[in-house]
Amino acid sequence: MTPNPRLAARYAKAVLDLAIEKGQLDAVYNDMLFLDAACRGSRELVNLLRSPIIKADKKGSILEAITAGKVSDITASFNRLLLGKEREAYLPEIASSFIEQYKTYKGIRTVRLTTAAPVGEDVKLAIVDKLKTARNIPQVDLHTRVDESLIGGFVLEIGDELVDASVAFELNNIRKQFQNNDFIYKIR
Repeated sequence: MTPNPRLAARYAKAVLDLAIEKGQLDAVYNDMLFLDAACRGSRELVNLLRSPIIKADKKGSILEAITAGKVSDITASFNRLLLGKEREAYLPEIASSFIEQYKTYKGIRTVRLTTAAPVGEDVKLAIVDKLKTARNIPQVDLHTRVDESLIGGFVLEIGDELVDASVAFELNNIRKQFQNNDFIYKIR
């Protein structure tokens, strides 16, 4: 199956609009987080949804067993709609697209912080507060990751913007300056 971001975005937008209309946006958002995590955590589930061999009713039974009591009526009905239209293979993409559209609707920016060592909650809160004031971002969804190869410092990704304040980055810059003989020209 080839990815179809336009189809996923259309279905996600339809569910988003319905959830807003019914006053259940946050419930459906949590459902989509659950479905997204289920798909990311289970390659077997994604393969099942994409399999042309397995009948839709069997896929429906399995999807119902996974989501029973864990998702809202809107999401359960949406899953049945996807199965009826033979679009269940796109469920992982749709869930991901819904999450992004929800964040856009709510003004939430996803920020990724990569550090050389784990950081405490106080540092995370300080970074979120700084982003809110300095960048005028109303809500921040901070994701942290540890990468020891940074040696020290941090890398901050805000959308498509990258702030690299890592020791590894600075050392690499110094190495490039030596390779280009930048220091020799400054001596003369």
